[in-house]
Amino acid sequence: MHPSRRAILAGTGLLPLAPLFGPAIRPARAEPAGLIRRPIPSSGEMLPVLGIGTSRRYEVEPTAEKVAPLREAVRRFVALGGSVIDTAPSYGTAEDVLGVILPQDGLREKVFLCSKVGTPGREAGLAEIERSFKRLNTPVIDLVAVHNLIDPASNLATLRDLKAQKRIRYVGVTVWRDNQFADLEAVMKRETLDVIQVNYALDDRLAAQRILPLAAERGVAVMVNVPFGRDRLLKAVQGRDLPPWTAEFGCASWPQFFLKYVLAHEAVTCPIPGMAKAAYVEDNLGAARGRMPDAAQRARMEAYVDAL
Repeated sequence: MHPSRRAILAGTGLLPLAPLFGPAIRPARAEPAGLIRRPIPSSGEMLPVLGIGTSRRYEVEPTAEKVAPLREAVRRFVALGGSVIDTAPSYGTAEDVLGVILPQDGLREKVFLCSKVGTPGREAGLAEIERSFKRLNTPVIDLVAVHNLIDPASNLATLRDLKAQKRIRYVGVTVWRDNQFADLEAVMKRETLDVIQVNYALDDRLAAQRILPLAAERGVAVMVNVPFGRDRLLKAVQGRDLPPWTAEFGCASWPQFFLKYVLAHEAVTCPIPGMAKAAYVEDNLGAARGRMPDAAQRARMEAYVDAL
């Protein structure tokens, strides 16, 4: 657990829950309002606006003890209305861990499952995707994206074949660094894509200049990775109180502050922060409800973070 995240959650009373592999026993309580949903433009399918990213945090040994808190996080996520879970073959054992979690409790039918292909060459790329089907323990993956624009011509051709066979439902591409944006823009203009995944955060706003407007123009859904700036933002505000004016858009924690900023951009479909504890799920999903900051409030958020 990152100390900065513990400190922030402690301040909101959302301390991590004890990991349990079996069904959790919880007191009866009223569940919060439903999550905001946005469409995948190419189909109109509606997705909840916040997902789980599995890089690093789900890269554990796929044993009962190690998987238990992750299973509890996924169960709570689905119970609260979440569905999008993103992984990749390069995320260590993350696909294997999801392959253990999702067949239980009917979770797979409720999850919009995303993975990637990151190997060049038609045969090698297809072999990697086939391994993902086996590791994820599923006959269908909802979205497979070309990871970091690796050999997009070959890999997109493979993904379109798999889509035609109904083994995957959507195709896309991903990046995670600003210096990839020129290549991403070229692929977005040249190819027909359902989804892109891109880095965008309150301290990393370059995507809003060209990539997000182009996605809106081209009718492409946008998943946002590293919405906390790889924990830079959480560390920057450690020990600070939320400004009182954040109550104007229903913000109750620093993670919600950073996620609501990203979600306030209308081109964004779904940020995918890492959520390895049920407490993180409950806190983060608060950003997917209620009001989003308007343009003036977003500018104030930018000024606040820029001054840290």
